[in-house]
Amino acid sequence: MELYQEHGFDRTTTAGIAARAGVNERTFFRHFPDKREVLFDGEADLRAALVHAVTEAADGLQPLDMVLAACRKAEPLLERNRPFAAPRRHVIATTPALRERDLAKAASLSDALADALRQRGVEDRLAGLAAVTGWAAFHQAVQAWIDDPAESLDAHVLRAFDALRALSGSAAPAQTRPED
Repeated sequence: MELYQEHGFDRTTTAGIAARAGVNERTFFRHFPDKREVLFDGEADLRAALVHAVTEAADGLQPLDMVLAACRKAEPLLERNRPFAAPRRHVIATTPALRERDLAKAASLSDALADALRQRGVEDRLAGLAAVTGWAAFHQAVQAWIDDPAESLDAHVLRAFDALRALSGSAAPAQTRPED
């Protein structure tokens, strides 16, 4: 992360990363397929935690509540990496290729959540919508937590899901809205 901050992502090499870590490039490539993945390390653990939490969510929960429960169970993974969060966000935000990669990773996590919801018997379209909107709320909460560490990640997550519910409760259903 220091190298990315010092030189920028594009000018940082895998050789430089390996040297800073005190290993050779071969060792680097045993852990990461490329230098982008350093910034996304832990994504597989996050996916597994989210999917497991949806699978284990209490019976009778609505799909969005299953996603909320999963996000709350996954919070410790992010909290452990708190010092890494703000610099990571900056590097991704200033590098177009990483922004694209971040979006692809988010889509993949949403897909995994939707699949887990489907396994719980949630209808296909509803599972996809709950996963995408729930992930968006979680992502927004994480961004708010990075900007405002005075509050816990859990408080930010609960607030984001409350806001999502408020948004959905304030709009008339599409089939009853007047034509434009």
